[in-house]
Amino acid sequence: MTRSKKEIPTPALLVDLDRFEANLSRMALAAQTAGKKLRPHAKAHKCVEIAKRQIAAGARGVCVATVSEAEMMSRAGIEGLLLTSPLADPAKIARVVSAGAMAVVDHAKQVDWYQEASSAANLQTGLLVDLDVGDHRTGAATLNQALEIGLAIDRASHLWLRGVQAYSVSGSHGKDTTERARLSAHAFELAAEVRSALAGHGLHTDMISGGSTGTWQEDLAIAQVTELQAGSYPLMDLAYRKLGIDFAPAMTVMATVISANHADFVTVDAGFKAFSTDRAFGPEPAHLAHAAYRWGGDEFGYVDVAECAVKPRLGDRIEFLPPHCDPTVNLYDRIYACRGGEVEDMWPVMDRMRI
Repeated sequence: MTRSKKEIPTPALLVDLDRFEANLSRMALAAQTAGKKLRPHAKAHKCVEIAKRQIAAGARGVCVATVSEAEMMSRAGIEGLLLTSPLADPAKIARVVSAGAMAVVDHAKQVDWYQEASSAANLQTGLLVDLDVGDHRTGAATLNQALEIGLAIDRASHLWLRGVQAYSVSGSHGKDTTERARLSAHAFELAAEVRSALAGHGLHTDMISGGSTGTWQEDLAIAQVTELQAGSYPLMDLAYRKLGIDFAPAMTVMATVISANHADFVTVDAGFKAFSTDRAFGPEPAHLAHAAYRWGGDEFGYVDVAECAVKPRLGDRIEFLPPHCDPTVNLYDRIYACRGGEVEDMWPVMDRMRI
C-alpha cells in the first residue's frame, strides 16, 4: 500500500524513482554501447534492492568496500561481487572467501592469507592486483611489485588471477573535465602496462576495473578499460553536481520545519546527524528557490528564506540535496522509494531496518 511522502517521519532519506530509474538506464545503455561491463560500486547506497535493480539493468555484479557489505549482498543472492579494499586481517579475509566475492590485494602477504582461507574452505577465489595510480592510498607501488603479486596469485592452488584494479581517487573529483580525464587516463595506462607485463610472464587476465561517476564518459572511451566501477550515478549528490556531472539528482533528505518564529529563516529537524559533513559545503534545498541551508547543530538546521516568494510554514516538509551521497546514506536505516508524492516502497540500508 502506498502512502503520502508527508506521512514519513523526518529526517528521512528519499529516492525519486523516476530519476533513479532514468539514471540506471542511461548508464547501462552507455556501457553497453561502449562495449564495457558495468560493476557499480554499492558503497554509495549499501542497499540490496538498488543492487538488484542495477543488475537487472545490465550490471555484471556490484563492487563493495567492506566485508559487511560483501556478506550482506551475498546473503541476498547477489553474484559478481568485488571487494575493492585490500585487507590485512585473516579473519576478515576468511569471511570474504565464504561470501564468494572477488577481492583486491596490494601485497604478497595478502595473497598468502587468501590462499590459506580459500584452501581451508575448498573454494577458488578470484583476485585482482590493486595498483597505486598516484593517490598513495592503497595499491602496489611499482610495476615489479605488481608483477610479484600476480605471480604469487598464479602459483596459489586456490586463487585465480583475474586482472588489475586502477581507481583514481583524485581523478573522480578533479577540478575540471580536462584534469579528471588526464588523471583517469594515466591510471588506466599504468593498468595496461601491468597487464602487459603479466602477459609477458604467461599470465592471462581478463579485467581492468576502475573508474568513477566523475569520469564515467572518459572511462568508457578508454580502450584498456574492461569494466566501470562508478557508484554515485543512481543517486547523485552536490559534490558531483558542482563538477557538472549531469545524472539526475535522485536522492534527497527530507526534513520538517519545526520552528518558524522569524521572518527571514526557519528551523528544520536535520543537522549534522542527517547529512554528510565531509565537504566544504552543506546541503541545498532541492525545490525551494532562493533558500539556503545553514548548520544549526546535531539535530537542527536553519533555512534562510528571506528571498523566497513563499515562506515555509510550521510543519512544512523541505527536501535537500546532500553534499556527498555515500556517507549520507550511511546515516540511515532505510530509503523511502517515492514516485511523485507517494511512497512506493522502503528499502533497507545494510539490513538495519527493523520496523
